[in-house]
Amino acid sequence: MSDADGRRSKAAHIRRLLETEGDAVEENTIGFNQGRYESVADLEDYEELKSEARAIKEDAIERLPELIDELTATVEDNGGTVYLADDAADANRYIRAVASEREADRLVKSKSMTTEELEVNEALEADGVDVVETDLGEWVLQVADEAPSHIVAPAIHRSEADIARLFNERFDPEEPLETAEELTAFARERLGGLIREADVGMTGANFITADSGTIALVTSEGNARKSAVVPDTHVAVAGVEKIVPSVEDLAPFIELIGRSGTGQDITSYISLLTPPVESPVVDVDEPDVAFADRDDDREFHLVLIDNGRMAMREDDQLRETLYCIRCSACANSCANFQSVGGHAFGGETYSGGIATGWEAGVHGYDSAAEFNDLCTGCSRCVNQCPVEIDIPWINTVVRDRLNRGGDEGQFEFLVEGLTPDEEPGGIDLQKRLFGNYETLAKLGSATAPVSNWIAAAGPARTVLERVAGVDSRRELPEFERETLRDWYESRGPRVDAADADREVVLYPDTYTNHVDVDRGKAAVRVLEALDVRVRIPEVPESGRAPLSQGMIDTADERASQVYAALAEHVDAGRDVVVIEPSDLAMFRREYEKLLPEASFERLREGSYEVLEYVYGLLENGADADALGGADAEVAYHSHCQQRTLGLEPYTTTVLETAGYDVLESDVECCGMAGSFGYKREYYELSIDVGDRLREQFTVPEARDRIVAASGTSCEDQLGSLLERDAVHPVELLDPRQRIDR
Repeated sequence: MSDADGRRSKAAHIRRLLETEGDAVEENTIGFNQGRYESVADLEDYEELKSEARAIKEDAIERLPELIDELTATVEDNGGTVYLADDAADANRYIRAVASEREADRLVKSKSMTTEELEVNEALEADGVDVVETDLGEWVLQVADEAPSHIVAPAIHRSEADIARLFNERFDPEEPLETAEELTAFARERLGGLIREADVGMTGANFITADSGTIALVTSEGNARKSAVVPDTHVAVAGVEKIVPSVEDLAPFIELIGRSGTGQDITSYISLLTPPVESPVVDVDEPDVAFADRDDDREFHLVLIDNGRMAMREDDQLRETLYCIRCSACANSCANFQSVGGHAFGGETYSGGIATGWEAGVHGYDSAAEFNDLCTGCSRCVNQCPVEIDIPWINTVVRDRLNRGGDEGQFEFLVEGLTPDEEPGGIDLQKRLFGNYETLAKLGSATAPVSNWIAAAGPARTVLERVAGVDSRRELPEFERETLRDWYESRGPRVDAADADREVVLYPDTYTNHVDVDRGKAAVRVLEALDVRVRIPEVPESGRAPLSQGMIDTADERASQVYAALAEHVDAGRDVVVIEPSDLAMFRREYEKLLPEASFERLREGSYEVLEYVYGLLENGADADALGGADAEVAYHSHCQQRTLGLEPYTTTVLETAGYDVLESDVECCGMAGSFGYKREYYELSIDVGDRLREQFTVPEARDRIVAASGTSCEDQLGSLLERDAVHPVELLDPRQRIDR
């Protein structure tokens, strides 16, 4: 399949999911995400709990071999059996043998993503065992013969009406089922009977403690307990990463997992089972026999799964994946997932942001490749993860490895000489084009306005769409002949060094320098109005563009070049002021992976977002009346990475100080996400995500306001969605806008 055909196929798949599953996924995931915000707000020690949970997982994975040995000895001393399975086939052989020895006709299961990973159901059914999912969502999917769309809520893509139609068609009840209460009651009665008649029960495990062999099950339904204790044989299946050292270590996870996943302060059921194989079996046929008088033959089997995990443990870049507690916070907080769910944003088993690490580790890179590009690196999941996993970095690493597995591109000659990167020749042309945006911008400015005419012409757009997948429905940025640096060099500083309160380096990001020069000029004038002397040196692109395409070597080279260009200014005590939030995020977050620790810390501590910096100046006595402003209404949207860094309040406060009435969007992503919204296969998804923002900014309270956005992508997307220009907030503070206040 050609690249163009592949893009058309992916676009069609996404379009179908948007139409058939999108509404249900959006309603449920956004509800979960809002619930998480409200629930964690009640935890005074939320950040401390996250750090504690992270430390426990780091320690457990570091000591994993010895914890496996300790757990094995503990369970066996308790009378159970532990089997360490190398892979899915090995695990299934053992589980099938247990079922065969028990002459099992029926096995009932509680919800378990690990058994989904192993395809346990199919293995047992091939032996004639009737496998019944007892979790309501999993049972719905079993009846529908569908795969889960979500780690925690597997049937999240199905509405109440969908499930009612499914049950009515499949089971033909005496009275049609309609409401959630009727559906739940029907499932409870039917599944209850199946559980009572089961020969083997199977559960997963959220956590297992090495010291006591205790299995922690965190659920919203009571079926897990029934599956574990009603049959006389209990098989627990868990990845080796689920082991923690002690029962005491469970405390922070119990506090965090429900809040992070579904917004519940605590889930309905927290079951701590330390399986003693001599405990009595529930026997509904002999209800009058006391437990003390029973002599039951109960078995317990713990099947621990490697299936690539120990190799992940040795991989410095994928290792963090093993800290995951499967809460789904990354999925619920992801704008793309909110639109399409796990049937697009997921692989063979796992879905959401963390799925890339899991799929690469347990199923291989081909599975991860199917959805990896749906992670835009926006970083909104970073603060939501209860164990502080840098999920975007894992996605970037996998993207980089996928890039290195490609063949020589068919149209490589078209970009030869325009791509001064450090990547192998076979990288996808689309990624190479967007990853070298700085080179295109330099060429575009040098040849403007001719470059803009050519790029906008029909034949050029057709070629760009066919060859590089740049969607022709998107307006391309128009390059300015005079760059921001050109303008500043000819103009010069307007604040003398002797009169300046501070001196800054205004970082000339690619977009500001070559496209939206006006926002750069406004930033210069705002800073100078507050008695700051400004410099705009020649500094390379931050590496954000190549990093977003998984071009880590190129991003690493750019980071070194940027630091070399800025180090002398940092040494001289000059602050680095950044207009584009994604570039500041590079300096404050991603450079930790790309620069020596000391260099990273120096640049992080000396860099500021422009409105954050203005806020600091005003707080330290600068004259707010020197700024522009108006008695006007603004609809403001904060950039994703600006929110991750916790910077959006500075912009709102400064605009209000300047006299503006600010309505801030609570939609977390505009859907553009840098180059993502330009890509042919993701255009419809980008617009669908953006529609949430469009709806908020077209209600009566907002539709006549000035539209402001802090990020390049956000400005472009809002301009398309609202059919009117959006401006950067610093432009609203330009002294040329000043009126009497």
